[in-house]
Amino acid sequence: MEKGYIHSIETLGTLDGPGIRTVVFFQGCKLRCVYCHNPDTWIFNKGTVSTAEEIVEKAKRYKPYFKFNDGGITFSGGEPLMQPKFLLECLKLCKKEGIHTVIDTAGVGLGDYDEILKYTDLVILDIKHSNPEKYKMITGLDIDSYYQFKEALIKNSNDIWLKHVVTPGINDTYEDMIAFEEEVNTFSKSMIQKVELLPYHTLGVFKYKELKIDYKLEGVYPLSKEKLNELKSYLSIEKLVR
Repeated sequence: MEKGYIHSIETLGTLDGPGIRTVVFFQGCKLRCVYCHNPDTWIFNKGTVSTAEEIVEKAKRYKPYFKFNDGGITFSGGEPLMQPKFLLECLKLCKKEGIHTVIDTAGVGLGDYDEILKYTDLVILDIKHSNPEKYKMITGLDIDSYYQFKEALIKNSNDIWLKHVVTPGINDTYEDMIAFEEEVNTFSKSMIQKVELLPYHTLGVFKYKELKIDYKLEGVYPLSKEKLNELKSYLSIEKLVR
């Protein structure tokens, strides 16, 4: 029986996949994204220890809500792919219960991707940047791990939502949008259900102060709605963009 480390669970989420969802936030992430609003999920082997059975039993209570709006369970984080055995057991149990499954991920994990994706109905993939230098500047890591997961994702042809956080001074130019669109176009059109440009915000800054962690974007203001709409207009995939 696999056990995993959970940061928190949201029982009636509406922003992490289709319909009403139980959102399970895994503890632990290798990335150190400069705009991350959940630094409290970074550290491994913390949080609440749970079995896959306990997680799915909680989700089962909400099956009546899932039934009528394509809802289900979303595994987020942190980074769910960093606990692959636990994640896989959760996914398999969900499938037995007929619960729609989503993984919200940056694509940086420990492998076993083919097996994990076999039991995943939808992947929400956070594209940090397609340029290796900017990717490392944003995340602190090389881009190779993302490429490995991307290869598995394309091979398995999972349905995907693609999202991209736009941060002033980092990836908010015309050139950045063209690079993002080129990355989107490396996936089969039949896989892509939605593309989201998400504006940088400062709602999680207080957590850095509480954890006594330096916030790397101190003084950077949230991206305006006007600027976001301007950037969206550069994309020829505009019909997909939310």
